[in-house]
Amino acid sequence: MVITGDIHEQSVIVSVYYGINIISECKLFMKTLSFIFIICLFSISSCGQQHEKNKIMNSKEHKYSNQLIHESSPYLLQHAHNPVNWYPWGKEALDKAKKENKLIIISIGYAACHWCHVMEHESFEDEEVAQYMNENFVAIKVDREERPDIDQIYMNAVQLIVGRGGWPLNCITLPDGRPIYGGTYFPKDQWLDMLLQVSNFVKQNPDKAEQQAISLTQGIQTGEPIYSNSEKGDYTINDLNSIFNSWKRNIDYVNGGNRSAPKFPLPIGYQFLLHYNYLSHNADAIKAVLLTLNKMADGGIYDQIGGGFSRYSVDELWKVPHFEKMLYDNAQLVSLYSAAYQQSKNPYYKRVVKETLDFIERELMSDEGGFYSSLDADSEGEEGKFYIWTHQEMKEILGSNANLIIDYYSVTEKGNWENEHNILFKTKSDKKIASKYKITEKELSEKVLKAKKILLEERAKRVRPGLDDKILTSWNALMLKAYIDAYRAFDDNDYLKIALKNAEFINTKIKSTDNRLNRNYKDGKISINAFLDDYAFTIEAFIALYQATFNEKWLNEALDLLDYTMDHFYNKTTGMFYFTSDIDPALIARNTETMDNVIPSGNSQMAKNLFILGKYFYKDDLIQKSEKMLNNVKQDALKHGAYFANWDILMSWFASEPFEVAIVGNDAEIKRKELDQHYLPNVFLSGGKKEGNLTLLEGKLIKGQTTIYVCQNKVCNLPVKDTQLAMKQILK
Repeated sequence: MVITGDIHEQSVIVSVYYGINIISECKLFMKTLSFIFIICLFSISSCGQQHEKNKIMNSKEHKYSNQLIHESSPYLLQHAHNPVNWYPWGKEALDKAKKENKLIIISIGYAACHWCHVMEHESFEDEEVAQYMNENFVAIKVDREERPDIDQIYMNAVQLIVGRGGWPLNCITLPDGRPIYGGTYFPKDQWLDMLLQVSNFVKQNPDKAEQQAISLTQGIQTGEPIYSNSEKGDYTINDLNSIFNSWKRNIDYVNGGNRSAPKFPLPIGYQFLLHYNYLSHNADAIKAVLLTLNKMADGGIYDQIGGGFSRYSVDELWKVPHFEKMLYDNAQLVSLYSAAYQQSKNPYYKRVVKETLDFIERELMSDEGGFYSSLDADSEGEEGKFYIWTHQEMKEILGSNANLIIDYYSVTEKGNWENEHNILFKTKSDKKIASKYKITEKELSEKVLKAKKILLEERAKRVRPGLDDKILTSWNALMLKAYIDAYRAFDDNDYLKIALKNAEFINTKIKSTDNRLNRNYKDGKISINAFLDDYAFTIEAFIALYQATFNEKWLNEALDLLDYTMDHFYNKTTGMFYFTSDIDPALIARNTETMDNVIPSGNSQMAKNLFILGKYFYKDDLIQKSEKMLNNVKQDALKHGAYFANWDILMSWFASEPFEVAIVGNDAEIKRKELDQHYLPNVFLSGGKKEGNLTLLEGKLIKGQTTIYVCQNKVCNLPVKDTQLAMKQILK
């Protein structure tokens, strides 16, 4: 039997580290259980039933309440009235387990997770199951988005045991938190059977259980291997060629993305390929990027009516989405499409960015300027119900314009998906559709826009998917960066206003006076200390905000955050950063994350931050630390490009020295905007009406004119007044 659960995106690549050396004790323990738990690579079902949880939360009377009622996480609150006596992660629960000598159930998920909700309904709302759990275990619920540190540890444990992972993640541990067994989704009977067998095994074989815990904990603590390499890096374009040639074998040049299903967008990978093409002019690299962006924008993974992208596509065509919408995906895709527009000037990408940001402002932005985390996939208990249409609905709603729009979005009478429903996606070009209906492409565009407005208004009458309205710092920083990138690509001042509002939100609601960040914010409440990715992406966003405004406040704040991160996360022995701060209570492992995935790793982004801030502040020691970090992962970065893409962008800077371009004078903003019309991934801009305080700007102001200085490795070309002349110096 195959049990399905929501995918862990890193399941496949993680086998590079864990899959080969599965601990022998794990195998012995697995044989003791009555069944083998197998995890599918993906689930066609998506995430949902949030509306049912909201009804429960809004009801005035509850038969049961547990320790989660005091939490702010929407996911934890969904379980606050289960008969299971759930605890949040913390001292109270851990002390209870030790005092009563009980095994711990650590159950991890997130608000938009379909199989988390299924397991809740089948098991955690069941009184028989709850009674057994309460009598024999201490049960802890964890929101993986709020506590990625805990999720990372127990995900690693499950991957060591069964080879892959996903959510819901359920791990059984000894009273001290060391894991002994785990899996993802369990049906009720198997869940009870597993709990009984694990409990009996530990009682009957305490020595074997202890050895299992020791072995698994050692495997977790080993984590992603870090090889400290003190040699000076020697990176060339040939290294980048090697990365792409290896990567190219897995690229789908028919449908875009990788040659597999499910298909995740992996935006940072295409950012690297854009950058690589800029340096190498490799036609296959740019083809991979633009083809993928076109196919995603045409596909069902993109909300053709309301804008925004779903988490992934379950098929090779980008047709059937995993309907949940995550903030981090949409943030990075806005940045990617903005960069692709600068490179290609394709107006399609501008439209995708606008529609996606319209969706963000309409559905994921708080009045305070923060961004919410996600939208569920289900509504009224059905997957994708909010987004799909029948042929008859389209005919009735659109009237005389219906046939064209039905054709445009591949709608059929029998339905192109389940139960005679249709996912809207494009299979024909605008040119072909316009020719078929004997209209111009401009007329077609007008008809499509009119129809989309009608359908959006009609869709708004439906029961909406559930909203996870917690605000996470790292995801907000990614969206802040997205708005900045869109502003620079399209010169829309509204994007800058929203970016500035979000930056001030982070500064006033998230950041403490000592430059410490918090992880989460909801209804005025913060409860979790920030992790490495929160600092890494906030620093990146503040650097980008300086580049868009020339306000040195943001660059200085980025440096302050970097200093804090160095003090509390930096490992002087390896030259890398821990995921958790040294002021946090210790877990069973303090790991260092290096692989990039749907979100780049905190270490790869910190390495880039060190490089950029080293350039801006003329701090060579920061650049040296960046180089050491890159050297530590060099072999992996060369071999596994898709999962080390952010590192490979840094490698591109070491292989081809970036330009430092200073613009000084009254028209500095005008000149900056002119340069921003170009895709320039290896240019770090600085400037302003005055010289400011950066070393590069000293002595650069010439009275009565705006001057552009194109510099490289602290050596500047002759100053010019025209941006086209500056471009010639950059592109020479």
